[in-house]
Amino acid sequence: MADFDLAIIGGGINGAGIARDAAGRGLRVLLVEQADLASGTSSASTKLIHGGLRYLEHGAFKLVREALLEREVLWRMAPHIIRPLRFVLPPQPGLRSSLLVRIGLLIYDHLGGRKLLPPTRTLDLTHHPVGDPLKRRFQSAYEYSDCWVDDARLVVLNALDAAERGASIRTRTKCVRAERGEVWSLVLYSHGRRETVTARVLVNAAGPWVTEANELILHQETPPSVRLVKGSHIVVPKLYDHDRAYIFQGPDRRVVFAIPFERDFTLIGTTDEDFKGDLGAVAASEKEVRYLCATVNDYFRSMIAPTDVVWTYAGVRALYDDGSGKPEDVTRDYHLTLDKRYGEAPLLCIYGGKITTYRRLAENALAMLQPFFVMPPAWTAGTPLPGGDFPYDMVDALAAQIHQTWPFLTEAHVLRLTRAYGTRAETMLRAVKDVDDLGQWFGADLTEVEVRYLMEREWACEPDDVLWRRSKLGLRLVEKERAALARFMAERQGVRAAE
Repeated sequence: MADFDLAIIGGGINGAGIARDAAGRGLRVLLVEQADLASGTSSASTKLIHGGLRYLEHGAFKLVREALLEREVLWRMAPHIIRPLRFVLPPQPGLRSSLLVRIGLLIYDHLGGRKLLPPTRTLDLTHHPVGDPLKRRFQSAYEYSDCWVDDARLVVLNALDAAERGASIRTRTKCVRAERGEVWSLVLYSHGRRETVTARVLVNAAGPWVTEANELILHQETPPSVRLVKGSHIVVPKLYDHDRAYIFQGPDRRVVFAIPFERDFTLIGTTDEDFKGDLGAVAASEKEVRYLCATVNDYFRSMIAPTDVVWTYAGVRALYDDGSGKPEDVTRDYHLTLDKRYGEAPLLCIYGGKITTYRRLAENALAMLQPFFVMPPAWTAGTPLPGGDFPYDMVDALAAQIHQTWPFLTEAHVLRLTRAYGTRAETMLRAVKDVDDLGQWFGADLTEVEVRYLMEREWACEPDDVLWRRSKLGLRLVEKERAALARFMAERQGVRAAE
């Protein structure tokens, strides 16, 4: 008998989502990720749960509808890391007409079964606070709803739920070879040691590495054409004080978002460029940074320059190539291919997809594997992710409850913990009776208690895992503080290895 029913290569949102769904249906699941969870594309998104308004232009109604239907499903599943967000869209003369935008928003409002999110409305920018940061030529705008998500934490929470349902989640573990017979025989390499495991079915969810994994590890042909498209983002000190986001049209008809980020910053993105190069060294180019600055400068009264940028990040999307001429026009829909041969173990490959539709992708992947397993029906839609077991509109109430129990924490600290961990923040703080019980402080409000929790429960091994994926406190810690965190984590890793 094989060691596992299902082995998954790739610890991004698709791999973690499939692992959660499969483990919850009683399958024996192994997920291997060569680095940290969400260390690739899944932590480099624009951090939106959205239908993709601009995809309506390309007639992608099925994709947009599926994504719109998922917004409120995901919000209910994870109200700590997902929250509603209103977007302000000022029409730009000479690009899409105001009438075209209004029709698109009317379709957007009614295509996806919206029940909780407020509808589109028209704003008079001359008498509304959202007009204050904009140039005076913008007199009116449309405001519509989507949601914001902490993308990296969404991946981690799916992996955590999978693990709590019996899945084996192996980070810093690379699949270096796979032999296909009646079962898959996988050679894994981790921390200088090799190990061989077997699985009845293999899923290649390696994201931008999907073709490389197929060819070099699985020795399979790759029938679908994959197009690698890079998207880059910049973060600057906050450009306005209200809680709305903006969606701007660039002169090339691409759209750029400006989104409130981590209380004191504004996130701006994204770009779309074909990518060729080292997938391990993806970064925003100077040209992309200038492009994003120039696009928002066409709308905001306060100008920004590349020198104002405090952080950049970039990710590469492995999209199913539909023959579109421009990178921004390539479909964001996912494409699943099942390779099943008589007498040989099946292989399922995942191409494309977006954060918003990951749960539906996982359901469809398991539906394709139904002939090989006895499984109960889909279950994830109504089941909260870890920490999300509270009403979707009660984040502030949960934060107040936590603050009442631990009054020596600041309100800002409690709110950050609540929005990252939800009810699991209470688990993290259970043994904390006073400030001293929090242990070492590393800077901002990052404490030893939180770092230990992340190392013991959420696979954090290195400072970047904590500072840029489990949180965004890398924006706040100085070099000396990061070094102290690195020393603590290295010492703790040594203790755990000795144990």
